[in-house]
Amino acid sequence: MTSRTKGKTRMEVGGDGVAVITLINPPVNSLSFDVLDNLKSNYEEALSRNDVKAIVITGAKGKFSGGFDISGFGEVQNGTRKEPKVGYLSIDILTDLFEAARKPSVAAIDGLALGGGLELAMACHARISAPRAQLGLPELQLGVIPGFGGTQRLPRLVGLTKALEMILTSKPVKAEEGHSLGLVDAVVPPVELLNAARRWALDIAERRKPWVCSVLRTDKLPPLGEAREVLKFAKEQTRKQAPNLKHPLMCLEAVEVGIVSGPRAGLEKEAQVGSQVVNLDTTKSLIHVFFSQRGTTKVPGVTDRGLVPRKIKKVAIIGGGLMGSGIATALILSNYSGILKEVNDKFLEAGIGRVKANLHSRVKKGRLSQEKFEKTMSLLKGSLDYESFMDVDMVIEAVIENISLKQQIFADLEKYCSQHCILASNTSTIDLNKIGERTKSQDRIIGAHFFSPAHVMPLLEIVRTNHTSAQVIVDLLDVGKKIKKTPVVVGNCTGFAVNRMFFPYTQAAMFLVERGTDPYLIDRVVSKFGMPMGPFRLCDLVGFGVAIATATQFIENFPERTNKSMIIPLMQEDKRAGEATRKGFYLYDDKRKAKPDPEIKKYIEKARSVSGVNLDPKLVKLTEKEIIEMTFFPVVNEACRVFAEGIAVKASDLDIAGIMGMGFPPYRGGIMFWADSIGSKYIHSKLHEWSKTYGDFFKPCSFLSERGSKGAPLSAPLEQTRSRL
Repeated sequence: MTSRTKGKTRMEVGGDGVAVITLINPPVNSLSFDVLDNLKSNYEEALSRNDVKAIVITGAKGKFSGGFDISGFGEVQNGTRKEPKVGYLSIDILTDLFEAARKPSVAAIDGLALGGGLELAMACHARISAPRAQLGLPELQLGVIPGFGGTQRLPRLVGLTKALEMILTSKPVKAEEGHSLGLVDAVVPPVELLNAARRWALDIAERRKPWVCSVLRTDKLPPLGEAREVLKFAKEQTRKQAPNLKHPLMCLEAVEVGIVSGPRAGLEKEAQVGSQVVNLDTTKSLIHVFFSQRGTTKVPGVTDRGLVPRKIKKVAIIGGGLMGSGIATALILSNYSGILKEVNDKFLEAGIGRVKANLHSRVKKGRLSQEKFEKTMSLLKGSLDYESFMDVDMVIEAVIENISLKQQIFADLEKYCSQHCILASNTSTIDLNKIGERTKSQDRIIGAHFFSPAHVMPLLEIVRTNHTSAQVIVDLLDVGKKIKKTPVVVGNCTGFAVNRMFFPYTQAAMFLVERGTDPYLIDRVVSKFGMPMGPFRLCDLVGFGVAIATATQFIENFPERTNKSMIIPLMQEDKRAGEATRKGFYLYDDKRKAKPDPEIKKYIEKARSVSGVNLDPKLVKLTEKEIIEMTFFPVVNEACRVFAEGIAVKASDLDIAGIMGMGFPPYRGGIMFWADSIGSKYIHSKLHEWSKTYGDFFKPCSFLSERGSKGAPLSAPLEQTRSRL
């Protein structure tokens, strides 16, 4: 194997006449071009050898295959590998060589068979699985389609409706369900897997078991008229749920051609569509997100020093409010022992109650058994003092944003906790240096900023100061991964990365509304762009108290570039506080359904007169494109500052932080990736033009000005990183 080779296969022929081909490409045996080339050679050899009666394909180290290695797209795009002809892998190899072979093959599946891994297994003549294996086709979430025959074989094995559900939701099934669906032929214990697969392969060769080519089956397909109705409904739902994405509909086209015109035509359509989707902007964005998400745990100067994460077994959480109880839920769900501390019995009972409610909602949805609920809940103990903190490995403070209270807590923690205990704060805005200034433990103070609800939202912002030790960062990265969060390491500043980047988002929207843009139009346009909700619906959701407290931090720290709006303070005077009071920018019914409120106009007019702002005819008639630019270009501008100041090491970390912390649409690739798709020159010119008309809120920062003048990408690495890390 040369150093450039990515993975290989190994073939061993036993005395029973079965050739076992093992896929080897750690960690998940992904199907790189090298693995596929090796597999083809092994297959051809097995077919030509007289001592081979049947073939078994399996994966090394308890994993069948996690699918096609998508870095292969990059190899083709940068010219290091010649692009295979359309249909070479799915038709020439998997269908005409493997499935049509005169010797039977059986897939022995353990761990996972996802994407191309499952498609390879479906091209075999039978599939034997271990009980815990996951089987699925998650390609659509990466912006591609199942391209190794999955659009044709899955409907023929499990039926059209279930196949469409698995493909469109990207959700895998466990082996037992796969067996009941007909995707798997038998489920056996892992220790028996290989022998069972060998016996099954020989039974097919000797005609004791059926020799089935999945792609030729029709018994699970509905009649043509019914199939067309099912596909029509699937297309309607897809257009409704993913209006900005083309590739799911293109995938459905391939399924439909196979059902209407037969499997060969379907395979050809799949190959044609597969070669087209890789050039879509949304696909490039989603592939960027895939790699960027895996790159957040690589922190220069921290994770490249050979440090091993220490074992964290017991974690204490201070504060049982919404955030504290959410953090406690996330920890105990991943088998950490927890202590929840509160100031009195009433608050403690309420905090434990919130954790129970979080777990109960999982039980109701069938995601947690009653037995697991009891076991998980038993991991959490309540406390009113610090006496039980002696043996905790980490403390996460999650009290209200009050600096003197936090300082007192950290001073107390230093007295009660061991000197190895990590001292973390869930603050979303307060400077960590200030929080820990009364302690001598600066090297073990770190930010663990969760997003609400903490047991659901996928992002964990790990905030380090100039004093935080690399070991503590490595430890928290490990905890983040174990509680199924995507951790992003950032430097210490007001708002850290996510809140700092996005503070201009709401402020820009307020700026436009005060000058005549309809707030409900802004929300509709921003939702259509792909955000979970618009800025005004978001203000209602988080509540006006939180919105004002957060805005105040930025107005104090960045007075030269903030837009102070009176709209929310005036609404607060009339006891409006957002969704919690059923009145904010919207009115809310008993089911929390939002509808526009005509009375909003009076608050906007009053705010206009208080601030001395006039209606601007241009801003009254903005196009959708202009609304998106005036709302998001200030966010790009602030993201550039965060990057230039070294708060984030890589622009891609900001992309992931924005997607997972604020819901920026992943199919746009993240805030910096999206900005580069538009071009730094254009963004700079628009901000410069608006700043001359409307003031410094829109003024492009020096980093954006420099890159914009050259038309250089905003996400290109800094020449000399002055990293806050």
